[in-house]
Amino acid sequence: MDATESPYLVGLNLAGRRVVVVGGGSVAQRRLPLLVACGAHVTVITREATPAVEGMASFGQITLEIRDYASGDLHDAWYAVACTDDPDTNAAIVAEAEGSRIFCVRADIARDGTAVTPASAQHDGLTFGVLAGGEHRRSASVRTGLLEALQSGAISDSTEPVPAGVALVGGGPGDPDLITVRGRRLLSRADVVVADRLAPPELLAELGPDVEVIDASKIPYGRFMAQEAINDALITHAKAGKFVVRLKGGDPYVFGRGYEELEACTAAGVAVTVVPGITSAISVPSAAGIPVTHRGVTHEFVVVSGHLAPDHPDSLVDWPSLGRLRGTIVLMMAVERIGAFADVLIANGRPTTTPVVVVQEGTTRSQRVVTADLETVASRVIEENVRPPAIIVIGPVAGFGRDAQ
Repeated sequence: MDATESPYLVGLNLAGRRVVVVGGGSVAQRRLPLLVACGAHVTVITREATPAVEGMASFGQITLEIRDYASGDLHDAWYAVACTDDPDTNAAIVAEAEGSRIFCVRADIARDGTAVTPASAQHDGLTFGVLAGGEHRRSASVRTGLLEALQSGAISDSTEPVPAGVALVGGGPGDPDLITVRGRRLLSRADVVVADRLAPPELLAELGPDVEVIDASKIPYGRFMAQEAINDALITHAKAGKFVVRLKGGDPYVFGRGYEELEACTAAGVAVTVVPGITSAISVPSAAGIPVTHRGVTHEFVVVSGHLAPDHPDSLVDWPSLGRLRGTIVLMMAVERIGAFADVLIANGRPTTTPVVVVQEGTTRSQRVVTADLETVASRVIEENVRPPAIIVIGPVAGFGRDAQ
């Protein structure tokens, strides 16, 4: 292929068709997943394969032949990829392919092949590719930019309206970049957004002026929108033909009452889509340098709601059992009652010196970390004027974050 020629960009239907890849190194490792995903019957011929390529063979995704390439290996192939580390072998593969009228990619010298692999991506049923005359970094950069624009809604891939209904979207722990790709895409197509206080506010700033935003804030010990009113708002707007996004902090199903909203919508005949989010129970400790588990230190972690005191008659938490555990406890919504929680854990076996870390407004620009132990955490929270939202991590791993402060 002459470098000055403009290639003809086409999509190949390789499902059920034989594809031969010669070479089993890092280049093949990058190309194989897409070939397998499109349903091709892939044979890899190589002297030596990477562990990832061997793994694909062991799972039956490809046929792997550990040997040298030989003339005739492309028999019955529809497509070929020459990606060995030997230029002469690659040239021989391209020659055989051309003689058999099989399109062939040559990885080491793209212009000498009869096909070029574009930098490609998929988005919501859309597949697109970018070619840049062999400038792979450029094509990859443009591909990534297009994908991000589609994901964020900056570029619309459809003029069709979204069907009426409700999407329960987890907005993540606070940093707007930590919402999922699917969540951001649906948010960009919303007619109405019902947003929690913990939903990243920067995401709301990206919405168009025609989008109605309903504040469903639930401020601890302050004003709030009753859950029944939230349910009614979702149902009313959806039945009026609107696409409604219920934007919640963290994950909709981690102490977020998301399933109650799904039940209400379903009972009213409203279609619901659930988009999981990154829960603050794990991501906020991570942002503070704390792994909730660590090999040789803890084999379990427990996420506990702190909205009820240990002695409250409605509490469902087995605090004595938590006190006997040796692993990590992550407390959510627990700032106001941390003294009572520390006391009950100590009373049931947790050492007073157990490390504790309190992370306020984790993953955001105003993130703040307070370190303590079980004996001092209540006083430290008061001294530092820690306010919700905050995540409290109790256990040996909480000591790790102190070196990262």
